[in-house]
Amino acid sequence: MRVRANFIKSGLVATAVSLSLAGGVFANDEVQKLISDSKNWAIPTGDYANTRYSKLNQINKDNVKNLQVKWTFSTGVLRGHEGGPLVIGDVMYVHAPFPNTVYALDLNNDGKILWKYEPKQDPNVIPIMCCDTVNRGVAYGDGKIILNQADTTVTALDAKTGKVAWQAKNGENTSGGQGESGTAAPMVFKDKVLVGISGGEFGVRGHVTAYNLKDGSVAWKAYSTGPDSETLMDGEKTTQLGKPVGKDSGVSSWEGEQWKQGGGTTWGWYAFDPKLNLVYYGTGNPSTWNPVQRPGDNKWSMTIFARDADTGMAKWVYQMTPHDEWDFDGVNEMILVDGMQVNGAAHDVLVHFDRNGFAYTLDRGDGELLVAKKYDPKVNWASEVVMDPNSDQYGRPQVVAQYSTQQNGEDTNTTGVCPAALGTKDQQPATYSPKTGLFYVPTNHVCMDYEPYRVSYTAGQPYVGATVSMYPTPNSHGGMGNFIAWDAAKGEIVWSKPEQFSVWSGALSTDGDVVFYGTLEGYIKAVDKDGNELYKFKTPSGIIGNINTFEHNGKQYIAVLSGVGGWAGIGLAGGLLQAEGAAAWQTAVAGQNAPSDEAQSIATAGLGAVGGYAALADYTTLGGQLTVFGLPD
Repeated sequence: MRVRANFIKSGLVATAVSLSLAGGVFANDEVQKLISDSKNWAIPTGDYANTRYSKLNQINKDNVKNLQVKWTFSTGVLRGHEGGPLVIGDVMYVHAPFPNTVYALDLNNDGKILWKYEPKQDPNVIPIMCCDTVNRGVAYGDGKIILNQADTTVTALDAKTGKVAWQAKNGENTSGGQGESGTAAPMVFKDKVLVGISGGEFGVRGHVTAYNLKDGSVAWKAYSTGPDSETLMDGEKTTQLGKPVGKDSGVSSWEGEQWKQGGGTTWGWYAFDPKLNLVYYGTGNPSTWNPVQRPGDNKWSMTIFARDADTGMAKWVYQMTPHDEWDFDGVNEMILVDGMQVNGAAHDVLVHFDRNGFAYTLDRGDGELLVAKKYDPKVNWASEVVMDPNSDQYGRPQVVAQYSTQQNGEDTNTTGVCPAALGTKDQQPATYSPKTGLFYVPTNHVCMDYEPYRVSYTAGQPYVGATVSMYPTPNSHGGMGNFIAWDAAKGEIVWSKPEQFSVWSGALSTDGDVVFYGTLEGYIKAVDKDGNELYKFKTPSGIIGNINTFEHNGKQYIAVLSGVGGWAGIGLAGGLLQAEGAAAWQTAVAGQNAPSDEAQSIATAGLGAVGGYAALADYTTLGGQLTVFGLPD
């Protein structure tokens, strides 16, 4: 999902996709060269394969305990700070939540502000931004910094001066009137930049658009739902699990014209394989959250797409949660690894940790499903994903009737569903280390009660249709998160480190045999390959940002944004922990279905997160700061 109103190892031979193997003929020479130099952090995900792995090793498992704060920078915004800064040469580019200020900082001069850009946006976009006014970062290419603004304006800034080079309108309007917003970090690939759209809780029809870097003109645009001409699919050539998807599957899997408000928004992360010339991403929940109102599989929401980078045509798709009943968006990152040994054969794979609690390993060339296993043993809404290619259920999760909000029906509270709507993991990205062959994953350990109700569509208004309550997973360690190591070849947890709250930050692994992550209380933590804690430091506010690393003047640094918020921290960020704020949110989102009881109103505000994470207010408060760590001089 993405409603927040403002009131409202196996296989050690496996290697990550190496950009250095992809010649400039395949990808943007400048960006590729910058990425291959580990001194930079040139794209939000670290590399095109989304590994978030760095070859830097000056900071290692033996000396990480000596880390100290080197400098800090305030963004001036007190909302949720997702994503992280870019570092290109001697300049760091820092972004902020709404109003989406961008700063260029001079690393040679104590972080002096070289330029600042603050877009003028309609404040009416704030109430329609689900789960806080977050922004997941900027991209770089062709001498430009690309910003996906909250109001859906895509802005290209001259990287040296901060002046606007071009702008493009990614949504239908920039006033929030259609419920559209921009939260995802763009991805520059070849001579294009890929941008998605947010707003699934407002019935926004999802799409991704590839803009030409030179001038912002549209190269191609592909919708998540609708006819083949708009989803850029070929009924005979586009496949799912090796079979043609059929003509206009993005229409026939819906009742009537519901696909026009079908959701499937694209606010997560994007990957690019230069060798195959394919871009990968996932789509979000179908609208509404009430499954009874939208019969069918609701294609292609909850889907992994593999598209031709030049034309946008879909080569293959895989829908993970057909006819979603729990808001298990499929937008989480796709991590690309070469030569992974799975079931006795080597595959170039795509690994995806879905909100639904299953971790998927697929051959990224043809979409063959290799592994689909729960990465939290408490996941209960489905018993398994069928792996027999001869079964008519091949690739489909087997829903447990007790936890089916569809089968239990409207106005019935389905209790004890695990995971909660925010998933076993939301967008906070995992990391892959080619040294260990393992994935290190920040997770949520939260369950929910879910009661769907009937709702009607009005453009620009919440289109949710469910009341949700969240709480720590029962009969477990009592906390709401784990940081885990995952073997994607076997589909097994190698180790799990419990946390009091969800781990909502992006992780980082390095050649120094250290893995970093942040916590909602505000700690940045470093662990070794076995999960043993080596270092921690509490930053001024909760961490929902992504940790990265860079080198400057021969020294390695670790950087992270702190600023509690996002879905898990919306109670703090949106002022929903108080009765007045919660009531206003309920009125805007639930309308006549708003709870009359004050305690219930607060507990279920923020799509259930306010009550679930209420205790977070005892450990942190609002902030907006970049903290840079290094070893002692």
